[in-house]
Amino acid sequence: MIRSHVLICGGTGCTSSGSGKIQAALEAELKAKGLEDEVKIVVTGCFGLCAVGPIMIVYPEGTFYSMVQESDVAEIVEEHLLKGRPVERLIYAEHHDAIEEKVTSLAETTFYKKQKRVALRNCGLINPEIIDEYIAMDGYQALGKVLTEMTPDDVIKTVLDSGLRGRGGGGFPTGRKWMFAQAQPKGKKYVVCNADEGDPGAFMDRSILEGDPHAVLEAMAIAGYAIGADEGYIYVRAEYPIAIHRLEVAIKQAREYGLLGKNIFDTGFDFDIQLRFGAGAFVCGEETALLTSIEGNRGEPRPRPPFPAVKGLFGKPTIINNVETYANITQIILNGAEWFASMGTEKSKGTKVFALGGKITNTGLVEIPMGTTLREVVEEIGGGIPNGKKFKAAQTGGPSGGCIPASLFDTPIDYDSLIAIGSMMGSGGLIVMDEDTCMVDIARFFLDFTVDESCGKCTPCRVGTRRLLEILDKIIAGNGTLEDIDKLEELCYYIKSASLCGLGQTAPNPVLSTLKYFRHEYEAHVVEKKCPAGVCKNLLSYVIIEDKCKGCTACARVCPVGAISGAVKTPHVIDTAKCIKCGACIEKCKFNAIVKQ
Repeated sequence: MIRSHVLICGGTGCTSSGSGKIQAALEAELKAKGLEDEVKIVVTGCFGLCAVGPIMIVYPEGTFYSMVQESDVAEIVEEHLLKGRPVERLIYAEHHDAIEEKVTSLAETTFYKKQKRVALRNCGLINPEIIDEYIAMDGYQALGKVLTEMTPDDVIKTVLDSGLRGRGGGGFPTGRKWMFAQAQPKGKKYVVCNADEGDPGAFMDRSILEGDPHAVLEAMAIAGYAIGADEGYIYVRAEYPIAIHRLEVAIKQAREYGLLGKNIFDTGFDFDIQLRFGAGAFVCGEETALLTSIEGNRGEPRPRPPFPAVKGLFGKPTIINNVETYANITQIILNGAEWFASMGTEKSKGTKVFALGGKITNTGLVEIPMGTTLREVVEEIGGGIPNGKKFKAAQTGGPSGGCIPASLFDTPIDYDSLIAIGSMMGSGGLIVMDEDTCMVDIARFFLDFTVDESCGKCTPCRVGTRRLLEILDKIIAGNGTLEDIDKLEELCYYIKSASLCGLGQTAPNPVLSTLKYFRHEYEAHVVEKKCPAGVCKNLLSYVIIEDKCKGCTACARVCPVGAISGAVKTPHVIDTAKCIKCGACIEKCKFNAIVKQ
């Protein structure tokens, strides 16, 4: 008889931190103690709180262990699973006003209290490689309901009424996209899932595929029924080996259960799914480039119209939605359009998943109702900025988005509010920056990524983004002028208006948003030849403060180029001509005697 369940995170983050070894050690220890028939190990997807992985949760108590190591397993088995005494030192703790507080369950953490998990509802709760566990969580009930109780028109109306908008970036109403494809003449049609998640720092879709792959398969079958398609493709990047494996397992199991393939639920409806692997080209996140890649050609965008709903994959009507969009569908069918529309804002319904990263205490995956403010996400869910630093900005939408400054910290996170301030929702990356971040350098980072990822098909993107990068390089090197800033801004608008696809049209956004809210930093780089954040090396010099230096020689010993000199117990000096600005001396100095100027 099973008396305890031990859930171990098997997402990419915890796997990279050794959760696989923890699982193996736990299996061996349980067998050695004769507990293998009493304790069940459940390998799940991502719990969300990636900052404290590997994570282990023991039920029925719900004890939340964080940063578990292989060496901790024996103690957990002996003390908790055998003797019923939780291992206090491993229980997750939060810090409030310098007081450490143990949190005995995941739901009690500040990280989870303001979240509403819809797309992530099963992630961290079930073993994604066992279809029976998905079915136990109402899995495939929505498909059964659709095929036996609803017409295709009913399905589309439900999705329309829910207000669900595409979670992949543009925010186009999902029901309208399905309606356009359904309206095309009967014949071959396709359903495509865009799992080519390419934004730096984004891992929302990956985590859903790793933790709840059947939710996507079921939703795609529902979409196929709604538009009259019998075939689907999931385009997933090859760099996601765990997600690919779990998709392969899920598709195989769904076919064995008769939930994919011919005559599903004895209704005469046929639908099956194939996988296609992307090679990591960011441009293939754009829907027409993705379709071109599935067809076996170089991933380049196509002019629109015609839109994919009219002429898509292999020239046939096609709907394309991303992983998170599909992950909401079954819950809308089961709970009703009104239930979903009751969450969020007037024009942005439901919830949104974000990959929270950067200068933030609680890095990880969060799902919040639309309209939650940026301040709530950063200060409450995210646990604030570490090391006593101040919030400076947040980048939403990745390379296609923009930077939100501290002055707009209370901005509600929804489609229209973000666009109004020069950013965008994007697929859901949210990178937090503190006062030590140079906004010119941030703009350069994202633009450099876009230049590398441009397919080169259209001149405004291929050439224009490279010219932008050259100007930014000139400014960061200390050789820029005020005219360069004006030229930078002007060129951004040309690229936005003339590029063929969304990659080029949005590439200037990081530059434009930082120019709008942090223009003074650009001006400091070109007028004062100074980087206010102390990041751009060409504009920095390292100086030893004479009154603080104790002459301990620690800095001189770690300097790789011998740029620091001075006698023992006397103030040292840095030869700026030799200094390579590596920062090793600052890290080593115990007296805060070295500063960047």
